Amino acid sequence: SPAVQALSGIKILDLSRVLAGPFCTQMLADLGAEVLKIESPQGDDTRRWGPPFREGESAYFLSANRGKQSLAIDLKDPRGANLVRRLAARADVLVENFKCGDLQRFGLDYDAIRQVNKRLVYVSITGFGQNGPRASEPGYDVVLQAMTGIMSVTGDADGEPRKVGVAWIDILTGMMAATGILAALNERHASGEGQYIDLSLFDVGVMAMANLAQSHLMAGAVPRRMGNGHPQIVPYQTFRAADDWFMLAVGNDDQYRRMVHAVGHPELWEDASYRTNAGRVDSREELVARLEIIFAGDSRDAWLQRLKAAGVPAAPILDLKGVFSDPQAAARGLTWTLPHPKLGNVDGVANALQHMSRTPARPGFAPPMLGQHTRSALENWLSLDSAVIDRLLEEGVVV
Repeated sequence: SPAVQALSGIKILDLSRVLAGPFCTQMLADLGAEVLKIESPQGDDTRRWGPPFREGESAYFLSANRGKQSLAIDLKDPRGANLVRRLAARADVLVENFKCGDLQRFGLDYDAIRQVNKRLVYVSITGFGQNGPRASEPGYDVVLQAMTGIMSVTGDADGEPRKVGVAWIDILTGMMAATGILAALNERHASGEGQYIDLSLFDVGVMAMANLAQSHLMAGAVPRRMGNGHPQIVPYQTFRAADDWFMLAVGNDDQYRRMVHAVGHPELWEDASYRTNAGRVDSREELVARLEIIFAGDSRDAWLQRLKAAGVPAAPILDLKGVFSDPQAAARGLTWTLPHPKLGNVDGVANALQHMSRTPARPGFAPPMLGQHTRSALENWLSLDSAVIDRLLEEGVVV
């Protein structure tokens, strides 16, 4: 790792659990921030989510907690809450995803913490935000996928609604939280003050509907499910070759012209109704039906070879084994391997910001065991001596 990274010197207190918050703070840890993960004595829920497990450690937890220190504290004990308050006084950023109002019970809400640290950037991640009729409702990714429109447009046209195969809104919310944190830290240079970031999965999910949401706002259209097709581009979908599926993404009229010649059917260009994307959208069913017959006549790899030679975007549909076996994954270094205190070497998914030219994202250390850094964190952040820490351990205030 480079001696100085983009976020070297930034101290982050992570009170979040599961995915959105932890994904955010893992990204920031990869960029050099010091991240102290505050866990209950039972640990982050995802430590128990699985299978798969390896010697009791869950893949889910390992996916979002690289580069962090783990300090296990009982917040229900006033002494534990006070320790977190003292830690927050020394932090640059605090990230939490408790239900609205929960941290107020422990004196750890933004208004309380701001009294001891006006420079703190404090991020609250909830399902629906801090206000509105749904503010008190819990936020689960699949619930928010249902409520923000993505499930209404995912799945076959005549089938049931489908969620995205990963916790899509959680991941996007983690990225958005990181963006907000970096913006607030930059503004702090001018003002000298931190700020409160009220971020909800609901807001992020609606924002991520992008062009479909804009189409509705502009024209009143209500987009519907259309399988792997695109509402505004044709042909832009999956097709089945004689042996397997592939994705075809014809993004403009010139690509369409090259595509039909590459597959040996120039008559599909000579037909004027197909020459423009608008015409192809109007003739979607007829054109797609003709292409389905054509592509069923040869193997997937044969079509992909011809399309690639013609400069037409097309790709195999890979499972994750195929993804990590692809030579591009090796060329881009998409697996990071780190020594784990219990598991030996553990592979993880690399941070996409590892190709920054001067301060690239780099792995710090493996996701921590529960309470692995309790003693060192209290010593380094709060300068507590060993006798005090021993007493806190003996009395169960920390683990």
